[in-house]
Amino acid sequence: MNDRIAARFAEWLAERRIELNGAQLDRFETYCRELLAWNEKMNLTAITEREQVYEKHFYDSVSLSFFVPMEHIARVADIGTGAGFPGLPLKIVFPHLELVLVDSLAKRVRFLEHVVEALGLEGVECRHARAEDAARDSFLRDGFDLVTARAVARLPLLNELCLPFAAPGGRFVAMKGPDAEDEIRESARSLRELGGELVKVHRLVLPAERAERLLVEIRKTRPTPPAYPRKAGIPAKNPLI
Repeated sequence: MNDRIAARFAEWLAERRIELNGAQLDRFETYCRELLAWNEKMNLTAITEREQVYEKHFYDSVSLSFFVPMEHIARVADIGTGAGFPGLPLKIVFPHLELVLVDSLAKRVRFLEHVVEALGLEGVECRHARAEDAARDSFLRDGFDLVTARAVARLPLLNELCLPFAAPGGRFVAMKGPDAEDEIRESARSLRELGGELVKVHRLVLPAERAERLLVEIRKTRPTPPAYPRKAGIPAKNPLI
């Protein structure tokens, strides 16, 4: 492989026993190209260097699979997905996943729909909705093996936005920066009321940047009480702390 950036990305994942084929690498490159092209017209990412897209978006997204055995996961919801992270990189690497991407901004959803088509991905739904509203859909509520969110909100709020989507026995993994310890401590009430249980906080260091990440793994212990999530906007104004 002549492309140094893509080759290094593949090597990083190979070190984690994830082997990418040529078609998957082509999809990542198409994704990168479309992300940077659309970013010139709308705000999708502050990261505009191709090398950093591969590490800080693609590798960082796939890192969730280092701690969750994806072969046992069938249905994934990515809440507040933005430009598709971590959901779309996980789908590229693990094509068996049935993926729902939820975002509240219509123009971001248009980008996601375009990228899904450009990548030729099947089994991906792009849903334009606020999380509070989408969680009332019986097709989505209590229905996912894995729910994830990356850099969306503080954990007490995030639990209310995301746990309603997880099936009892399923997982919610919040992808966080290194300074999430306080919000993890603040999340005790929301976990108790929403039917979640903290399993483990996984630590990861990006291979080149050396920046630290925390992945907060939560298990859904019972169906979400009908009162949650509260109406759109209320959880943000009055989080369960």
